[in-house]
Amino acid sequence: MAKTAMVSDEMANKFATEKETPYTRWVKSEGLDIIPSHYVPDLNTVELKPWARRGGRGVYLNHEASRTSNDCHVCEIPAGGKLAPQRQLFEEMIMILSGRGSTAVWNDAGQRITFEWKAGALFAVPVNAWHQHFNGSGEAPARYVAVTNGPIVINLYDDVDFIFNTRVDFKNRFAGEPDYFSPKSEQKGFLLDTNFVADAVNLPLISAKERGAGGGHIRFNMAKGSMNSHISQFPTGTYKKAHAHGPGAHVIILSGEGYSLMWPEGEEPRRYEWRVGTMIVPPNMWLHQHFNTGTTPARYLAFKHEGVAIRNQQGVPKAWISKRLGGDQVDYSDEPPVVRKWFAEALAKHGIKSRMDDAYAAEVATLPTKAA
Repeated sequence: MAKTAMVSDEMANKFATEKETPYTRWVKSEGLDIIPSHYVPDLNTVELKPWARRGGRGVYLNHEASRTSNDCHVCEIPAGGKLAPQRQLFEEMIMILSGRGSTAVWNDAGQRITFEWKAGALFAVPVNAWHQHFNGSGEAPARYVAVTNGPIVINLYDDVDFIFNTRVDFKNRFAGEPDYFSPKSEQKGFLLDTNFVADAVNLPLISAKERGAGGGHIRFNMAKGSMNSHISQFPTGTYKKAHAHGPGAHVIILSGEGYSLMWPEGEEPRRYEWRVGTMIVPPNMWLHQHFNTGTTPARYLAFKHEGVAIRNQQGVPKAWISKRLGGDQVDYSDEPPVVRKWFAEALAKHGIKSRMDDAYAAEVATLPTKAA
């Protein structure tokens, strides 16, 4: 069983006044729930409550370290409706889960642009720019999931009026450029330099053999923010190498079906089934590993804060580097024996053959020497 890190009431009472933060108090003042969550079976059906100030419905889905990194919320725009305009001194990345509509973005200088979106679109809100979301359908609500670094900013300033009503245009972030939210294709290594992706489900990816078993990968740094994200895909009958990183990577399944294993080092892996719409948030430095047991390639989007990506001196995330070299990625040769057993059993239920033999063999040829 997992260790819960629970302590006595006597010890807990010594920290009682520190349990709440300016951020948690603000969410409650919005009339919304904060659901502690590292696994959400379906973002499309998670229960929402009226969000009076915004004019929609919402819920916060926060991970264990949300007071120190980032947060997540799901928001629904009513049919034929719109959300209230808002600006904020924190960053926000959004993916449209369902529906179609548009978003207007403008600044105090009067520069305004509007772009349209539909399910699968991905974009970021420039810091402190005014923005407003509109539902383009009069028959069905539109729903999106967003990740922000709001907890850091709200806890730092503890002044809601300052955070939401400061009249400053960050011109280096957004200056009303007409093509700001136009899809772009300029790539720098894994990084796609764009502020808008029209269809994250079908976006072309770059080969990423470093994660094991083939597949593709692409990274984003939108609206010149400190938040970032990436999309990964891997073939049917394969799985990715286990790895660990800091807190707050919100992994959203875009296509396929399968499961993930998550576990703190030294304990037994725990299994979480997923399909389109599932969200998994690995706890801080927990090992986790994703498995495709479906009949199509599996693809996911990960929203995160840069602090998640602990890097080496070359700027490479340690989650991409073998533990044999001092990184935080587990080579196939070193994974728990139960991993292959569970994968074989899951594939057998679907009548699918494993395609991992080539990946195992390719790893052997480049496997670093194991430390004594």
